[in-house]
Amino acid sequence: MPQDDQPQDAGNQPSPGEAATDDFVVRSHTLPSGLDYTTTAGRMVLRQEETKDGKSDGFRPKAEIFLVAYTADQADSAANRRPVVFAFNGGPGSSSVWLHMGLLGPRMVDSGDAGSLTPPPFGLTDNPETLLQHADLVMIDPVNTGFSRVVDGNESGEFHGFEADRDLVAEVIRLWTTRNNRWLSPKYLVGESYGTLRAVAVAGRLFDAYGMAVNGLGLISTVLNMATLDFAPGRDTPYALHLPTYAAIAHFHGRHGNRTLPDVVREAEDYAGREYGYALTQGARLSSEAFDDVVGRLAEITTLDPGFIRRTNLRWDYAQFSAELLRQENLVVGRIDGRFTAPPAHQQDSANWDDPSLRAINGPYAAAVNHYVRAELGYENDLPYEILTGRVQPWSYKSFEGVPVDVTETLERLLAHNAHLRVHVDYGYHDGATPHFAAEYVWAHMRLDDAARARFSHHYHEAGHMMYLKPQCRLDQLAALGEFVRSR
Repeated sequence: MPQDDQPQDAGNQPSPGEAATDDFVVRSHTLPSGLDYTTTAGRMVLRQEETKDGKSDGFRPKAEIFLVAYTADQADSAANRRPVVFAFNGGPGSSSVWLHMGLLGPRMVDSGDAGSLTPPPFGLTDNPETLLQHADLVMIDPVNTGFSRVVDGNESGEFHGFEADRDLVAEVIRLWTTRNNRWLSPKYLVGESYGTLRAVAVAGRLFDAYGMAVNGLGLISTVLNMATLDFAPGRDTPYALHLPTYAAIAHFHGRHGNRTLPDVVREAEDYAGREYGYALTQGARLSSEAFDDVVGRLAEITTLDPGFIRRTNLRWDYAQFSAELLRQENLVVGRIDGRFTAPPAHQQDSANWDDPSLRAINGPYAAAVNHYVRAELGYENDLPYEILTGRVQPWSYKSFEGVPVDVTETLERLLAHNAHLRVHVDYGYHDGATPHFAAEYVWAHMRLDDAARARFSHHYHEAGHMMYLKPQCRLDQLAALGEFVRSR
């Protein structure tokens, strides 16, 4: 109440969220290599211009977006020459913690890896190969992930969709770039999983809305055309595109004897692209003899039981594969990373939806980020840090109504309009969520000339979706990403 204890005029009251302000905390640090850097952690208030009766009605706070920025300490002129990497994960519903504390940042999770997981309460270690050595980093959490939320009085569902999410992340990048005077810095977008689809869409939005051209896209465990992953009735392509991943995971679990992984994967790719793909198109037109031949070959390649393959009519999704591959050992395999296993909740289940790989790594990452943000970055907030949440569902793809969600045309256009745009791609052979062969299918069907295709670099890892869980893969990945952002 005012000091005179009289009711305040309701017309002068701020609207909900009106008082929202940025709440960044700035701290200084030094890498083991000697590089001094600054962290800026907190929530950036995003405002949108509103109109009423055709007239401007001011800029209203809409959302508070949590980000962590890492910037090397140097003169402004040098900063303008230093690349900036804007990074985010996917889901939708995932925070940036995986790329932030698993790969890119100067501190990383001590999680262990498949078969050698670190026990609770886990921990943090230095990441000497951090990408911060070569570029400044800005880690972004979309609405309802991490600490990001809408301001009081707004609907979070407004930002839970392809276009709204794209525009929000693009606005975060534009605003950070403007406030930090980095328009002349080389700029890169790095996304993982749905974050790769987001990265392409955001790059298109930045170019179309603000004239901002990015230098490169880092696509980790990529999906740009959802039709390649969607096991839908009448859509046979995903079954063939998953086959090499099934073979690779079977190989990891010792089902292919002394054969090498490249040999096993190559055989599966050849069969998927030829005989298997053809057989799927034939349906009931396939003769019984030909059907039996396909069953036999699929059993050899995947090591699955021929009876299972026959009962599924040559078509099974990943949840069924997860439950079936190691059924005799009373184990299911992970989807995010097929190297991980766990006993099934019910041994008789025909499909497994409880991913043991996510169960294994969620705890270490949650412990690390909640400690790190408060204890080392100095940012305090009593909200739960949403690691991987369903609070963004339902997710709207209304702009793709009646057609598959696909951003390849946006990438084609960006490559045509920006002759210097380069694309870095990371694949995990044991990734059941975004199989490498599905991504290769997308590249093969894009309308690109040889010069544009030469601007892609492809990197394969004997690991899963988060290939950086495996120490050697993390080192290889960071070396390639470092070269990617340095080479212009």
